[in-house]
Amino acid sequence: MLSEKLLTTVVRKTTDQYLKLKQTADTRMPAPKPGQPYMLYMHVPFCERLCPYCSFNRFPLQESKARRYFENMRTEMLMLADAGYDFESVYIGGGTPTVLIDELCRTIDLARETFPSIREVSSETNPNHLTRDYLEKLHGRVQRLSVGVQSFDDGLLRQMDRYEKYGSGSQIQERLAEASPYFTSLNADMIFNFPAQTEDILISDIERVIASGVSQTTFYPLMASPSVQKSLASTVGAVDYAREQRFYEIICELLTGALPGVATGALGPHGEAGLFTFGSAWTFNRKGADAGDDAMIDEYVVDYEEYPAIGSGGITYLGDTLYVNTFSVNDYNDAIEGGSMSMMGATRFSLRDRVRYRFMMQLFGLRLDKRQFKRDFGMSVERGLPVEMAFMRASGAFATDTADELTLTPKGRYLTVVMMRQFFIGVNNLRDQARAALTGEERELLFSCL
Repeated sequence: MLSEKLLTTVVRKTTDQYLKLKQTADTRMPAPKPGQPYMLYMHVPFCERLCPYCSFNRFPLQESKARRYFENMRTEMLMLADAGYDFESVYIGGGTPTVLIDELCRTIDLARETFPSIREVSSETNPNHLTRDYLEKLHGRVQRLSVGVQSFDDGLLRQMDRYEKYGSGSQIQERLAEASPYFTSLNADMIFNFPAQTEDILISDIERVIASGVSQTTFYPLMASPSVQKSLASTVGAVDYAREQRFYEIICELLTGALPGVATGALGPHGEAGLFTFGSAWTFNRKGADAGDDAMIDEYVVDYEEYPAIGSGGITYLGDTLYVNTFSVNDYNDAIEGGSMSMMGATRFSLRDRVRYRFMMQLFGLRLDKRQFKRDFGMSVERGLPVEMAFMRASGAFATDTADELTLTPKGRYLTVVMMRQFFIGVNNLRDQARAALTGEERELLFSCL
């Protein structure tokens, strides 16, 4: 599709321009803005084994180093409390946050004691941690658990080096069903457009997501940064974007009943013909689940435009500045124990960058509030982004285009997926810039696994 190729090129070029990391001398986060809602992101960069397609900061687990790390992350969290922060929500990503379950529970308990406004905690995990002991410890502490499934197909699981680690697709499906009652929302993280994935494999994956009983699923397009492209090509093959739209249409149709070429409104505001509704352009919530349409999603940036991040490899966005924490666990521990926070680099967004960022994130959340946009930036979205608006209108992206709001057609949702895919590839490039600073044992340990 010509519009997809054009959009891919434009977003790639713009992200290359503004997602450039520069060294920062800042040792503390800026103070919070009065009345601003915040979410806290925590990053746990340890895994039992590393997956070839993952661009996040992660290292093979060394228990003694990881326990010291968790202790320091709790200290860094208290630094934010001393700075005046409170949080409505916590998201714990990785790596594998549940890699040391006792340390994770201690960290969550301290967060709830320290920040009384916390309403929900979301954590990531892998299928091998869906055991009764782990689930009972997480029950009540974590409201939303996101499980890295990626695929139920045994061939793809072997190709990704996940079959031996996490079990067969059937075993993973059974574990999801057993885990579901422990959480307000259980999310199955899936990836589509693997090189070896066929339409039949994708359809089977969708059917097994539905059969597993999870209350939510997220289908990400395969994304790769330069640091993992070599390992990705040698394990799962090169990515073919030409079929991405067709795969996305299959996902939307089977989960929500939203047919290609039919405006969402024709089926109701969230595609009521299917078993799931849209939570974002690539997140789907099961109808009738306790979490409902307000279920927390992985892309917390939709609900929380500003968020501090703690932990090695965490990425913060506050005001007009995006901070990146050191990717070195050794440097992270030294910084916290020395009384500093862990930011090693930053990039500042111009007004135009911030306007583009808002445009993309709100559309990804399926609705852009035009009146809020004008209040926050002092200009209409048409004036702030004339080229972008003209392109999306000409592409038939908007189902609603009034003085109040923009909403999306099925084609508009896919174009938003393209924007987000390229944006996250740009963020992965930012991670690569930070990762390049690793030295010595950490560099060998990480890059020998890629």
